[in-house]
Amino acid sequence: MKVVIIGAGSVSVPLARSLIEEDNDVTLVDENPERLHNAQHAFDMNVVVGRGSHSEVLRQADAENADILFALTEDDEVNIIACRVAHTIFNVPTKIAWIRTRAYLEERDKLFGGGLIPIDVLLSPDQIVSRQIHGLVKHPGALQIAEFGGGCLLLVCAVAREGGSLLDHPLQELAGSLADGVRIAAIFRDDKDIVPDDDTRLYPGDEVFFFAPPQRVDAVLLGLGKQTDPFKRIIIAGGSGVGVHLAETLQNDYHVKLIERERGRAELCAGSLDNVVVLNGDATDEGMLLEENIKQTDMFCAVSADDEDNVLSALMAKHLGVRKVLAMVNRTSYIDLIRRDHIDVDIALSAHQVALGELLRHVRRGNTVAAYSLRRGNTEALEVVAHGDTRTSRIVGRPVERLRLPPGCMVCGIIRDGRVLADAPGVVVEPGDHIIFFVMDKKHIHEIERINQVSATFL
Repeated sequence: MKVVIIGAGSVSVPLARSLIEEDNDVTLVDENPERLHNAQHAFDMNVVVGRGSHSEVLRQADAENADILFALTEDDEVNIIACRVAHTIFNVPTKIAWIRTRAYLEERDKLFGGGLIPIDVLLSPDQIVSRQIHGLVKHPGALQIAEFGGGCLLLVCAVAREGGSLLDHPLQELAGSLADGVRIAAIFRDDKDIVPDDDTRLYPGDEVFFFAPPQRVDAVLLGLGKQTDPFKRIIIAGGSGVGVHLAETLQNDYHVKLIERERGRAELCAGSLDNVVVLNGDATDEGMLLEENIKQTDMFCAVSADDEDNVLSALMAKHLGVRKVLAMVNRTSYIDLIRRDHIDVDIALSAHQVALGELLRHVRRGNTVAAYSLRRGNTEALEVVAHGDTRTSRIVGRPVERLRLPPGCMVCGIIRDGRVLADAPGVVVEPGDHIIFFVMDKKHIHEIERINQVSATFL
């Protein structure tokens, strides 16, 4: 597949790397030569220096032969014009663009509907990240959450703790404890992956990925030794796009305060949020946090545009007694540092990793409707729709246990007519089924895609 990516930012470069590793032909476009040099030095790829909305720049990037164009700069207008040029001059089949400006998002149907502006997929990175954080607020013991089947099945990551009722028992003995629809997909112990079988046991410190319907998630988290009492009081540090979107999502169900350092930005936040207390101040200021009853706060979300501020304010909040703290960071080195040195931040959320999964969904073949990048991009979960029949499909009409899957790949659920089937291994795949795959090593992604493609010649 030929892919053109405009913008060499914190999401674009990992996206390019992921696509190159899967043998796609990728060209990265940016106005900053230094950014492109660094990206090209890290990964062998084609680069073009220039403004991605200019036709001569897209021509250098070979846009006329591109299958897909990603417009991922920080400038919405550049992204919009780039998609227009790619459509009108180069007839690029699929155009995907970041749009961050709230005025555009609020009128998205009028502005982008009906083909008036030729963007095939319009995504807001701020909304994507805030949606992920919202899921973590709803399920206090989770470290990561992904939705499948429109939310009827969740993939949850959590670390097992001493005292959990599911620990130190063979999984086959836990069949009665794990409710219908619950499946433990993978365990990571000391950074080594374990594909669980009947004899596998869970131990404190294990990073566990499990699938469960939403109503079963908290019971499993409790069994893993996690505190699952609902959150009530949330403080958001940072009036960034993520902070405002998150506050909007939470304001009707939680008591929410938002802290923003810049006065003008704080006033804008206050004007757009009806049920949120907006404070102009420094979220790393101990005195201010104490004045705002930080000790009674259930969750502190540091989501400013500054990684260092987010980590420091989260550490301060944790020190002052907040039950759970989250720091949004973009630098992979910071996330690794927090995990390796056990720094007291409950969740170090990689904004670009969350956004990367959403972008990958649109380049996956094989009828993929959802894709999530996990474990720093090494692991992936996919939701695909089964099409065809026994003559044209490798999966339709076949029992799940007889599907020929690559090593470390498994079916972790089947969703049929909005219902999660309780015993996936005993189910025969039917057309229209949504099949959830967990792929331990993403090098097998192409094999999973091929399995799910309909072929007129397959017998």
